[in-house]
Amino acid sequence: MRIEAYNQVQQLYRSSNSKPVKKESGTSFSDQLQISSAGKDIQALKQAVKGASDVREDLVASIKERIDNGTYSVDAGSFAAKLYERYSNN
Repeated sequence: MRIEAYNQVQQLYRSSNSKPVKKESGTSFSDQLQISSAGKDIQALKQAVKGASDVREDLVASIKERIDNGTYSVDAGSFAAKLYERYSNN
């Protein structure tokens, strides 16, 4: 654990420039939350991805059809190269 990193963060929060906010009589303060348009776009994209299927049905259906017809073939050299590439990096 790096103590010095913790100390640096802690020093940021010990700012001497901070002054307490005085509440004037007759005024009220309220907290507000504003989400930027980029934030709203990200939320919309997250919802779209969350609702999307993990399986590409069109691609799976095409491969299943070729397997059933006996027309699906795999290049053994390409398959072996991809296996080697995947497991040689680990």
